Amino acid sequence: MASSIIACNFHCNYHPSIPLPTSATPFSLSFSHPLLCAYNGLSLHSSTSTFRVFAKFEKFPTQSPEPDPQSTLEENTETSVKDDEEDDSCLPSDLDGAVRQSSEATAIFVSSGGMRATVELLIPQLQFLDDEGAQVELWELSRIFLDTLIEKTKSQRVKAIFPDAGAAALLKYRWKDAIFRFASLSDRKPVEGDDEIVVMIVPDYQMLEYVERIASNLSNDPPRPLIMWNPRLISEDVGVGFNVRKLRRFFLSTFTTVYFMRPMPFGAIFRCYPGQWKVFSDDKDRPNRYLLAKEFESRPDADDIEILFADEEQKSEQGQGFLDKAAGIFSSISRMIKSI
Repeated sequence: MASSIIACNFHCNYHPSIPLPTSATPFSLSFSHPLLCAYNGLSLHSSTSTFRVFAKFEKFPTQSPEPDPQSTLEENTETSVKDDEEDDSCLPSDLDGAVRQSSEATAIFVSSGGMRATVELLIPQLQFLDDEGAQVELWELSRIFLDTLIEKTKSQRVKAIFPDAGAAALLKYRWKDAIFRFASLSDRKPVEGDDEIVVMIVPDYQMLEYVERIASNLSNDPPRPLIMWNPRLISEDVGVGFNVRKLRRFFLSTFTTVYFMRPMPFGAIFRCYPGQWKVFSDDKDRPNRYLLAKEFESRPDADDIEILFADEEQKSEQGQGFLDKAAGIFSSISRMIKSI
C-alpha cells in the first residue's frame, strides 16, 4: 500500500467523542506485553523487534514471501497503478510506515504554523504495555517519529520529553547518536529557551499537571509547537464525569489531531493531516482490505458511525448480522457518551 499523505485543505481540532482505551499502568523500565487483542489479525514486526504482536490492520505484514523474480516487475507495476485508485491506498502498509506517515503529517502541520497537535496510533501493541519487550518497541517507534520529524522540518532543536526520568536517562544512554534532546515530565526544567519543537512521548494522565504546565509555558512568547505522541491522558481512574469534560473542553480541544489510526470491529477510523477523517469498512470480497464508507470534516462520534452503518444496512441485503452487530456496538458506546 502506498503511504502517501492525503492532500485536503482542512483543519480539525481535537475533541474526542469516542472514549479511547488507556492504560493505568505507570511507566517503568520493564513491562510485560500479553497479546491482548480482540481483533483478528496477522502478526507484526517492527524493524527493531523480533517478537510477535497483532493488530486489526491485517495489511501490516510480518514477513513478506520471497518474490518470484520473473513476475516481480509486472506485479509491482500493476499494483502501483491499482493502489492509486483504491479506497484504502492512503493507509500505510506496515507499522513503521504508519509512524513515518504520522511524523510527515506532523511536519506539515508545524510548517504551516500549527502549535498544538496529537498523534494517536491506537493499535493494540501500542495500547497494551504489560509484557517484557513491549515498551522497548514503543521507544523504538518513537525514535522513528522523532528522526523523521527532524528530517522533514529541518529543525535541529527538537526536545523529546519522556514519561519518567528513568526512561529518559536510559534512552539517552542507548541513543548516543540521537540528534534530538532528552527530558522527562518530572524534570525541574524540561523545556529550554532554545528548544524549537517539543514532543511529549506517551504522556500519562498521572502527569497531567506537568503536561498542562509545559503546554502553558510553550504558549508564551515566543510560542513553540507542542506535539503529544500517543497521549494517555484519559483513564478509568480519572472517572467519566466533570474531570474528563473539563480536560476535553479546556485542554485537549486546543490540540489538532494530525494523525489518527484506530482499528474497529467494522473496519477502521483514519485521519492524516491535512486530509479529512475517513471511516473504512472491511471489504468482504477482499480479505485484509478496506472500502471507504464516508469522509468527515471533524472526528466522527458514535452517532455518526451508527447512522453511517444504519444507512449501509438499508442499502444492502447482505451482511445483515454484521451490520446489526456494528450498530449494537456503537449504540452502546453512544449511550455511554450521552451518560457522560
